[in-house]
Amino acid sequence: MMLPSCQAALTPWLLLRSPHRALSSGGAMVYDVVISGGGMVGTAMACALGSDPHLHHKKILLLEAGQRKETAHLPARFSNRVSSITPGSATLLASFGAWEHVSAMRMKPFKRMQVWDACSDALITFDKDGMEDMGHVVENDVVIAALTQQLRAMSDRVEVLYRSRAQGYTWPTPYHNGEARPWVRIDLAGGQTLHTRLLIGADGQNSMVRSAAGMHSIQWSYNHVAVVATLHLSEATDNNVAWQRFLPTGPIALLPLSDTCSSLVWSTSPEQASRLLDMDEETFVDAVNSAFWSNESQSDFVASAGSILHTAISYLMPSGTSSRQLPPSVSQVDSDSRAAFPLGMAHATEYVRHRVALIGDAAHRVHPLAGQGVNLGFGDVGSLARHLSKAAFNGQDLGSSKHLLQYETERQRHNLPMMATVDLLKRLYNTKQLPVVLLRTLGLQATNAILPVKVSFVTASASRQHRDESLICLYISRNKSWHSPASSSGRLVAAAGASWETRGSSGRRVIATDQYKLFNSKGYFLF
Repeated sequence: MMLPSCQAALTPWLLLRSPHRALSSGGAMVYDVVISGGGMVGTAMACALGSDPHLHHKKILLLEAGQRKETAHLPARFSNRVSSITPGSATLLASFGAWEHVSAMRMKPFKRMQVWDACSDALITFDKDGMEDMGHVVENDVVIAALTQQLRAMSDRVEVLYRSRAQGYTWPTPYHNGEARPWVRIDLAGGQTLHTRLLIGADGQNSMVRSAAGMHSIQWSYNHVAVVATLHLSEATDNNVAWQRFLPTGPIALLPLSDTCSSLVWSTSPEQASRLLDMDEETFVDAVNSAFWSNESQSDFVASAGSILHTAISYLMPSGTSSRQLPPSVSQVDSDSRAAFPLGMAHATEYVRHRVALIGDAAHRVHPLAGQGVNLGFGDVGSLARHLSKAAFNGQDLGSSKHLLQYETERQRHNLPMMATVDLLKRLYNTKQLPVVLLRTLGLQATNAILPVKVSFVTASASRQHRDESLICLYISRNKSWHSPASSSGRLVAAAGASWETRGSSGRRVIATDQYKLFNSKGYFLF
């Protein structure tokens, strides 16, 4: 017979170890992981955990304040909110089956990126000749629909509560006794109470989870507004180039949606944004074309200095110059597609506390000029999922600070340099002061000429979530057949039965088995 004191001590463990159903404790449902926020990042987190074999016996819940998005039919018109999905993010989505749904709906790959300065002739181009696409432009609604569709296939492992909003949290102490509840209590607006071993905050830039947990965020406004719209091109083209021009008032970007349509993101002052929104459609189209084509902001002195450097580069490094492409001309804007939202920078000083972790915009917010916002969030998903998978495999408490701090360290080391670079670029190009314009002109041309530097930029913008071996992302489906998702960097070397041997891009030996385990020559690790 179990002693009462032992029984009380083991009760929380027994409640959380029970598979495939949430147990009730004093009228409250108990979960292993609760994800607050069902946007792109939060839903991807639910899919990543639901597809992990080491977490199949865990009870996972996704809380979403909105209604479930119907995915039966996509509207004929493109949405004005899109994301540039990097190969690393596509690999993550492919690892749990969502990228297949994205591909079946609609997306537009781009193979080249051209960035240039309105105050000079300086430009830089990025491409990956002979390799995979640089990225894909996908509507946010399409990503959500694909993730939701995949989540339905995991309904036995991930529960979703739509139209559910948390109105309060009660936090456990890091060290509890047998009388205290060692988990987070969540009070929902409808009166229901939940308990969870780990709460993941994916509830956006105004995160209630972050605020309630007392996790501070350093943030500031750029006093800029992003104007977005769906545009029609004057003529059909391959439209596989992403365009970005730095204007004195802020960057303007044109992202391909189809052979005839592109998405506009124009960062500018609140006053100009208001004027752009109030313009009639024809005047707005003229303003967009002028922003991409006009040279009225250029300085003769800067142009002369840039021309001298360009000539020198052409002589010393003939392969270091890029041909300038002309951006497409816009003929029409979709009615009612124009919208605006404020821009700012934010970063949480902590990503984790005892039984709490932040991901996506709840942890960090960046300027959209580099297109890294959602990709940083997907990077958080990949990292946290790996650490939780490893903890579950080793029988550890999912809410323990030990592996949560490892996630925090890993992601802050990646996110902070990226955010600092984006912030610096924004400030560097938000001035017309002649010395600064000259400096950035020469710097942009030099960067464009030096191939290793350009390659490093492409690698950084890819925002890899995993180690080299993880990009292989071999995984086994329910019918025990192996698949390798798109953008895999690994090369298949040998296969025998249910075990596959590959070599990652680093050359280290990697073996994947039907236990979803990965080994390398230096020992065991999980991705």
